[in-house]
Amino acid sequence: MTQKRTPLAGGAVGEVWKVEDGERVVVVKSQPGGAPPGFFADEAHGLETLRRAHALRIPKVLTVTEDELTLEWLEPVPPRPDFALCFADGLARQHRITADAFGLERNNYLGPYPQTNAWTDSWVMFYAEHRLKPQLELAARAGRLPPARVVAFTTLLTRLPELLAEIADEPPALIHGDLWSGNLLSCADGPALIDPAVYFASREIELAYIELFGGFPEGFIAAYHVAFPLMPGYERRRPIHQLYQLLVHLNYFGEKYGPQLDATLAEALAT
Repeated sequence: MTQKRTPLAGGAVGEVWKVEDGERVVVVKSQPGGAPPGFFADEAHGLETLRRAHALRIPKVLTVTEDELTLEWLEPVPPRPDFALCFADGLARQHRITADAFGLERNNYLGPYPQTNAWTDSWVMFYAEHRLKPQLELAARAGRLPPARVVAFTTLLTRLPELLAEIADEPPALIHGDLWSGNLLSCADGPALIDPAVYFASREIELAYIELFGGFPEGFIAAYHVAFPLMPGYERRRPIHQLYQLLVHLNYFGEKYGPQLDATLAEALAT
């Protein structure tokens, strides 16, 4: 029987295919040039971690090797009228899954970049050491940290305990970790998430990324605030938590994200 392969969007790091073989339909992800060690195993672990939360629809992992990941195909459908509410409720349930510290039992990747997930008691320490500093080091090596940007980030890192003091006691939350609009699907049985970069974090970093580039259903943010209210001052802290993803975009796509990074950094320091 002839196998039908259809390329799918979202293959910035590798290739993604919808593969139809008779009645069997799956998603196959691969990196023809060779994936980094553990790349697909880490993604499979993240998917299974989210599935165990029983909060949102997550595709089943069918097979995983060093070079390829095969997943259950989720058939997209137009969103129902209550899609935003269902997504907000599901994400709130996922964020209520907690841990004793920030991080994860294994490292993983955000796009092509390794994420260190060493268990850390403090969100300020985790965010500084395992999220901002590695991306700043990459940016410096690529010549993307002009002096003014270095000064601003040095000030931010020094002030981080003060700027995030209000959420110092909030417990870690299980986050998707790469929740932009392309990783949210509408399926017959509700909202679904794909392509995670899972770890336990301040849940504010998830909401901040959701608001960074938009594209999510109208009413979602308000519904989330009802389902699981954020600590006072979230709007003031939001730009701080957007800096990690903006650094990732700066390193991956180049200086076209520089102006947005600088504006967000200035906003983060304005409090």
